[in-house]
Amino acid sequence: MTGWLITNAFVDAPLFDGHFDMLTAAAAKQGVELIRKTNAGLLLGCSGARPDFALFWDKDIRLAEMLERQGIRLFNPARAIELCDDKSLTYLSLLGKIKMPETLLAPKTYELVGYGDYGFLEPIAERLGFPLVIKGCFGSFGLQVFLAENLPQMRETAGLMGIKPYLFQEYIESSHGRDMRVYIVGGKVAAAMTRRSQDGGFRSNVTNGGTAETVTPPPGYAETAVAACKILGLDFGGVDILFGRHGEPVLCEVNSNAHFKALSQCSGADIAGDIIKHIRITCS
Repeated sequence: MTGWLITNAFVDAPLFDGHFDMLTAAAAKQGVELIRKTNAGLLLGCSGARPDFALFWDKDIRLAEMLERQGIRLFNPARAIELCDDKSLTYLSLLGKIKMPETLLAPKTYELVGYGDYGFLEPIAERLGFPLVIKGCFGSFGLQVFLAENLPQMRETAGLMGIKPYLFQEYIESSHGRDMRVYIVGGKVAAAMTRRSQDGGFRSNVTNGGTAETVTPPPGYAETAVAACKILGLDFGGVDILFGRHGEPVLCEVNSNAHFKALSQCSGADIAGDIIKHIRITCS
């Protein structure tokens, strides 16, 4: 079996390469040849011999859709990646199905117009209260995520967001500086960890200096993660869950291309191997 590992041509970081090496090694152990391709290298689509599958580790949605139209099975599918990449689409897809923080979407504006009036912030603040979370709809590793303590901070952050899509969320105080990452592969929990901030901040991402500890998800947490991935159409993904006031799971976000190196190291789980095994079974 031969597959393509599709990555972004313009991102050059050891953090990414380490994951790609783990996937390639896991594939080789299972008799799968995984050939690295970039989105720029596939500008003309699939030519010549077709792979049995493509492990699409990028967010180039247009390329993903083009390859699917050419008959290539993607892991994850293009639509699933799109729903996870845009946090507003994630929220809308899961609304009414999974418990999430109350969320309000910033109104759309245009490049040559901007926001001449930020009056829309006041009713949002009245609805959600302070502090509240402001998130860019696109972003990873906890970037483009801010905590506003008052209306002036809210206005300042909205100004930083510019005209890019963003949203406002209820702040879950009971989960300040900690969350749970549950990694799902093929509808099952591959591994899970709790993450904690070390600087007192509200974000817990390991890449931002947080610590991780492997855990067995308590009742409700695994079910929430599995259900979210199923609804979004993911073959695999990392689901970030907040701790509600009474210990209940509150879904924060879902990542289609979630990094797994830290989780594999702290848990001993072979997540790369699980992903390749799922692909082999699905394609057989």
